[in-house]
Parts: sequence; C-alpha cells; structure tokens
Amino acid sequence: MLLPPANWLPQAPLEPLHLDWLASADIEVAILRLDQIDPLISGNKWFKLAEHLKAAERAGADGIISLGGAHSNHLHALAAAGRRLGFKTVGLLRGHPQDTPTVEDLQAFGMQLHWLGYAGYRARHEPGFWTPWQTRYPTLQAVPEGGGGLAGALGCAAIRQQVDEQLPRLGWNDFDAWWLACGTGTTLAGLAIAEKGKRSVYGALAVPDDHGVAPNIESILAHANGPAADYRLIDASRGGFAKVDEALLNFIEQTEQATGIPLEPLYTGKAVLALKRHVESGGFAAGTRLIFVHTGGLQGRRGIAATP
Repeated sequence: MLLPPANWLPQAPLEPLHLDWLASADIEVAILRLDQIDPLISGNKWFKLAEHLKAAERAGADGIISLGGAHSNHLHALAAAGRRLGFKTVGLLRGHPQDTPTVEDLQAFGMQLHWLGYAGYRARHEPGFWTPWQTRYPTLQAVPEGGGGLAGALGCAAIRQQVDEQLPRLGWNDFDAWWLACGTGTTLAGLAIAEKGKRSVYGALAVPDDHGVAPNIESILAHANGPAADYRLIDASRGGFAKVDEALLNFIEQTEQATGIPLEPLYTGKAVLALKRHVESGGFAAGTRLIFVHTGGLQGRRGIAATP
C-alpha cells in the first residue's frame, strides 16, 4: 500500500512574520509553516509525493525509485514515507559514497542506495537513463529528482487550500503574491497552476541558472494546459549550488532570533534574504500582502553543521 490514509496531511500553521525591514516598507507577510506538518516528511515533500504515490498505486508498483544528493530532503522524505507506509524505496545518489546524517537516515529507513558518481548523475536527463534501472527494479515506479514533473506540481497545487482556509484568522480577505525558495521549480509550478494567473508567484532561485529550473517550470506548465501563469524567478543562489557564506548564516541567525522560526541555509534562508533585498529595493508597493512558503528541509541543517 503506497497511499497514505485520507487524513494524512494536517494543516500547516499560517503565522504573521514580524521583521523590522518588512514593517519599515509597510509590507505584510504571513509564513506557511510547512516545516511543521510532519516530523520526518515535512515541508513541501508530502505534497510533491502525493500524486506520484497515486500513480504508483494505479500502476500496481510496490515501491518508488528516485534520485537526489547526499543531503536530499526529497530522498529523506521518500525513505521515511516508505518505512511508515510499508513500501520499498531505492535511491540513486549524486557523487560517490559518503556518510552524512541524511544518508545514515536513508539507510536506517531501509532505502537501497546506489551511488552514480557525478558523470553518471548528470546523465539523468538523457534518453534511456531509466532503462537499466527499470530492468533491475521492474516493480518500482520511477519518480524524477526532487519529486518533480507534472505529478509533483499537481500535488503542490493543494498548498493553496492550506492558505485559503486560514486567511480569515489573520484578518486578511486576500493577498497579492506568493514567495518561496526554488530548487527544481516544481512547487512554484504547482502554485502557478492553482492560481490560474490570479496571483503572482515569486521563486527565490536557490540554485544556478544552469540547473534548468526555468525550463522545468515551462515544461510543467505546458503539460498542465491551464491559463497563463504569472511567475518570476529571483536569483538567490549566492553564486552557486549549495553555496553558503558568512553573511547568509549571520542573517539566518538574526532572523531566527527575531522570529523564533527555524530556517535552513540552502533554501528557506536564501529565500528570506532574497525577499529582504527585493523589498528594500522597492520591488513591492507599500501595503502589499505576501504568503511566504516555508518549504521545510530542516533536516539538511545537520549536513551544513557537520561541514568543516
């Protein structure tokens, strides 16, 4: 059984985000705490997996095979879901064998790991990449890196409902735009599909341009066959993939002290810093109301802390 029970997803809290630089610009932000929906399968990962699990169930698969790195939030959530729901999981990992807190969890959760090296991992978009793996694991459903694709985006479209149901509690009748970190663009695409052009969706691009986020979003939206989506990508990569610097870490520490909300440096921390710069540059008019999506990934903080 790959599907979670009907009541699998609790409502994530929607909280006002109080920061001096927002108040100075007269910008209101509420943060959707997807990091709090589950201790292991947190953030946007349940949403991205939901439709993939339904597809695997329809196909009669007895598990999932997918890709990620040694700190992958996606593989971590997938392995935890497999252990909890009793289905088989296989992970194809970037690079060469290494011990990280995430990898240790993947093994503890029962995920079978295969290390592809770096050249082997880069081949994941080439035709025929999945053929030998489907031959080796014929009963497993292949899921794209990060739980991406149209199925992952359609699962993320449900995030909008989490917000709509809680707006009255904030005293808001509506809001103007979404702001969230982007690693593959799948969650952004899901929100753009859900919005049908009504509200803008801003993605703080936590990876370099050559990671193909924009083409991935366009491909998903093209297959969705919906109205034109209004979205914008903002560079927040800090100069490269998984780049972390002292200024970013100091900003995260100050923000956590001011709000009490934990962030991680690869995605949510970069997204908040990118929002600050956008606000301070006059990117939003006074009185704008935004929803910031906390996409989780806090388990990855352990890997950053362990880095020499």
